[in-house]
Amino acid sequence: MAIEYIGLKNIEGPLVVLEGVTDASYDEVVSITLSNGQKRMGRVITISGDKAVIQVYEGTTGISLTNTRTKMLGKPMELALSKEMLGRTLDGIGRPIDGLGEYCADEVRDVNGQPINPVSRVYPNNFIQTGISSIDCLSTLIRGQKLPIFSGDGMPHDALAVQLATQAKVADSEGDDKFAIVFAAMGVKHDVANYFKRSFEESGVLQKVVMFLNLSNDPVVERIITPRCALTAAEYLAFQHDMHVLVILTDMTSYAEALREISSSKGEIPSRKGFPGYLYSDLASLYERAGIVKDAKGSVTQVPILTMPNDDITHPVPD
Repeated sequence: MAIEYIGLKNIEGPLVVLEGVTDASYDEVVSITLSNGQKRMGRVITISGDKAVIQVYEGTTGISLTNTRTKMLGKPMELALSKEMLGRTLDGIGRPIDGLGEYCADEVRDVNGQPINPVSRVYPNNFIQTGISSIDCLSTLIRGQKLPIFSGDGMPHDALAVQLATQAKVADSEGDDKFAIVFAAMGVKHDVANYFKRSFEESGVLQKVVMFLNLSNDPVVERIITPRCALTAAEYLAFQHDMHVLVILTDMTSYAEALREISSSKGEIPSRKGFPGYLYSDLASLYERAGIVKDAKGSVTQVPILTMPNDDITHPVPD
């Protein structure tokens, strides 16, 4: 039986502290009901005795210490999956924002996923043609691998991301019907988000793109979930529907800064430039979800794009 807790111990930034909690699990999803009836989602990030620290996805603005009702849902963050996702625009945690309503889900999966077992990996051989000569000739984008793009201040990485999404294709006889793109934008401004949507519509590739948009004014906690939702959708299309999926993640620096902000709110000891010490392993948990699995016809290829603060390649994020 689900227990509903009334009231909160403390609110700090995007985090709330709940007291008297029993049987809570790490990464468990939480439903938070405000005094005005509005519902928000969160997840448990720390458990200490009978206290649980909860990240609130939509932010803590308007949450009361006394009247807020919290319910543990007994499951991790999940994403509804269907091939109908192609051509849709979703927010940072996978809810449709294109005005076309909900899509019919075939299944739901935990967004946290797992790295691909090295024993199950297949050696990548075939490539994805991007139409960008410097990539195709010098740093070929191989299916099932990761090809990061490092951008400096003022460089047009957004235009490059759009060019990759609109021109990329599978260079063999399988055809474009087995090729899809999952595009995840984190912490982008409204004009950039509109540029992405308009470019995909005008180029005619929107029907093979699943777009996740986390805007700069969206809660920072959503930014942590966005690439995980994108990779979960990519794994579903690749290994359930035998598609070759190109995942474009922009901008990983925004993701890392969100991780730093949440780590600071939790009171964790910072490492270089204030980033948490687990930044590297956290990024690895995303990057290692690319690959080709034995006996599977599909593949997941990643192109993470990041901006280097002050063009410094020794900064913790590009490093």
